[in-house]
Amino acid sequence: MKYQKKNKALLLLEDGTIFYGKAVGNKEGTAFGEVCFNTGMTGYQEIFTDPSYFGQLMVTTNAHIGNYGTRVEEIESDSIKIAGLICKNFSYEYSRPGADKSLLEFLEENDLFAISDVDTRALVSYIRDNGAMNAVISTRVDEIETLKKELEKVPSMKGLELASKVSTAEPYFFGDENATFKISALDIGIKKNILRNLSKRGAYIKVFPYNATVEQMGEWNPDGYFISNGPGDPEPLTEAIETTKQILKTNKPLFGICLGHQVLALANGVSTYKMHHGHRGINHPILNLLTGKGEITSQNHGFAIKREEAEAHPDLDITHTHLNDGTVAGIRMKYKNVFSVQYHPEASPGPHDAEYLFDQFFEAIKASRN
Repeated sequence: MKYQKKNKALLLLEDGTIFYGKAVGNKEGTAFGEVCFNTGMTGYQEIFTDPSYFGQLMVTTNAHIGNYGTRVEEIESDSIKIAGLICKNFSYEYSRPGADKSLLEFLEENDLFAISDVDTRALVSYIRDNGAMNAVISTRVDEIETLKKELEKVPSMKGLELASKVSTAEPYFFGDENATFKISALDIGIKKNILRNLSKRGAYIKVFPYNATVEQMGEWNPDGYFISNGPGDPEPLTEAIETTKQILKTNKPLFGICLGHQVLALANGVSTYKMHHGHRGINHPILNLLTGKGEITSQNHGFAIKREEAEAHPDLDITHTHLNDGTVAGIRMKYKNVFSVQYHPEASPGPHDAEYLFDQFFEAIKASRN
């Protein structure tokens, strides 16, 4: 469906900078959040439904968004998780035969406000220079001063706990109940494809809420534990950090991804910090320090762990490093079957560069059972 009318819209950054565009469809609306950008050329549906993006206004750097529609199989959670979308060219029609519906229909079903016709190259350059910050997108182009006052009330991502907003309310199972292995997963924003990767390797997974205790997670005697990705600042996740400390005492294998990686670091006394503008895309270069091999990875995080503290920790090894900026991309514990990475091996951008991490987890489980 083509729209003849396009309402004027704007993006207002918290420092007062304004970028103008048009509302997608003929919708009027306003949305607040931290503005960030993703450099992936494909995968917009996975991005929009990734719980790690909760509360963020997403800028897509690819010039065309929506041209291949959407498919039910490509969602990573039960709904869109971004706060709003900012793009250059929005495609109202799609050409992929396997698509279920247009991106516009998908956005409308999820009541997501989006703007297009924005100079995204200039916007991304501005974010890279000035850092991620809160922003608002709106069709209220004549109410700039009012929008500024409303934007001042939006909390900073620093110190913001968001895992409780996206975690499951009750435990649930995923996979074949007759599978070889049992895994307890702490859901602080878990993606469906992570569960698929665990399941296809012979695991029956019980997924627990963000505030689950080790007693609850260990009650069904799992073979290993997993801590998921998720949104927000890791430091306020005191319950997840304490649960991780207790999991470490069980001496069972533990694997963490992204926010789970940061929670594992905090459980070991290693601090985290908010990055200037984060890593979000599907072509981030990682060096595996154990093998010397490079990996092309999918990343989505605005926080990282402090390298100097990880290097000085007597029980930790840094296993992976980001080749663009030297940030820590992976750690392991020296005396336990415990490791984590600051990227998404389930996203397969390489396409299979990082899948070995799941295999490594299951090898650790097999070893611990012998």
